[in-house]
Amino acid sequence: MKQFFYEKECQNPQSREQSLLERLPAFITYAKQECQHYNQILQHIDADKITDRELLAQLPITRKSDLIHLQAKNTPFGGLNAKTANIGRIFQSPGPIYDPENTTDDWWRVGQAFYAAGFRTGDIVQNCLSYHLTPGGFILDSGARACGCVVIPAGPGQTDQQLDIIERLKPHGYCGTPSFLKILLDNASTEHRDISSVTKALVTGEALPQALRAEFNAAGIDTLQAYASADVGLIGFESKCDDGLIIAEDILVEIVRPGTLEPVSDGEVGEVVVTSFNVDYPLIRFATGDLSAVKSGESSCGRTNMRIKGWLGRADQTTKVKGMFVHAEQIEQVRKVFPNIAKMRLSVTQVNFNDQMHLQCELDTSGYSEEDTSSVIENISTTLKKVTKLTGSIELVALGSLADDGKVIDDLRAIN
Repeated sequence: MKQFFYEKECQNPQSREQSLLERLPAFITYAKQECQHYNQILQHIDADKITDRELLAQLPITRKSDLIHLQAKNTPFGGLNAKTANIGRIFQSPGPIYDPENTTDDWWRVGQAFYAAGFRTGDIVQNCLSYHLTPGGFILDSGARACGCVVIPAGPGQTDQQLDIIERLKPHGYCGTPSFLKILLDNASTEHRDISSVTKALVTGEALPQALRAEFNAAGIDTLQAYASADVGLIGFESKCDDGLIIAEDILVEIVRPGTLEPVSDGEVGEVVVTSFNVDYPLIRFATGDLSAVKSGESSCGRTNMRIKGWLGRADQTTKVKGMFVHAEQIEQVRKVFPNIAKMRLSVTQVNFNDQMHLQCELDTSGYSEEDTSSVIENISTTLKKVTKLTGSIELVALGSLADDGKVIDDLRAIN
């Protein structure tokens, strides 16, 4: 059995770097010809001269947070897609942001992460990321099948039904968010259900706290992480616990000082910026909004690509809740539905490793009856769920009680 998904995972690091940099000039030329967005922002760039990281760092950055406005002006993909792209699906992520997919096998390149997590031909995998509108379910589905696995497209929720499936079909592995795996474990324990067939997991979409990983390991589930996005596909993955995320093959990753074009020194925290050589959806210096840092050295597993330290927060107020991005613009969209509300602040916390949203709304409720107040809270709750596709508690607070610091989303979760 082969040791790696791709043999090039163990290639000389300098050879990999040289190969990627040699691809840059032709790829930038292609993106300028095929994509309206890059034709505009790289109009005066001589692609033939972009042959090293220092010159790459002089190119403009396109931020994930820009996509909402770019796509509103140029539906559906803001001009980032190639004119000749072979698009088979269009997804809608919160924002809304529209993401394309070419339905060829493992287009998202996630097979590499599944293989590193021990998934092999014939394994049955219960995939608990959503297949509804957002691409998460399809991203993991394609990666597992690239390793020869059989996928149960379970999606999230319906815990009892999920446990029934595990008991009857006895899948070998789980993929999805760590918080939902925790829910399955807790319910299985409470209801004395047998889920011992699940011995490995690839989790994504949320941070994996050390205490939660320890719970999974204690339950006999070897759990590793994949770092992927709906735009880029796989960015990094674990091959060993607590050994950093190995950068996926065939992409260039920079760690950049937030709000600038400038890469930071190795070990310094900055924003993850990716150049992905995807001919359908070229991404050149695409800023994910995630913070991380380069981890020195190479993994002891034999893979030689650069590593990053994992997710270390967000460079902007966008945050991820239960695997779904929530944007400050969405909270403002909720506020505009209620003209009497002066200000809103969304706080995100964790209870028993499950994400919780709490929306505080400044409103003068003098003269409101108890029934009026309940009605307002219910209407805000409904609107919040409609806009973000997530549920959250609502609190009405006095005018002027929220800090005047420009913060719309306050992520209070501990990173580790």
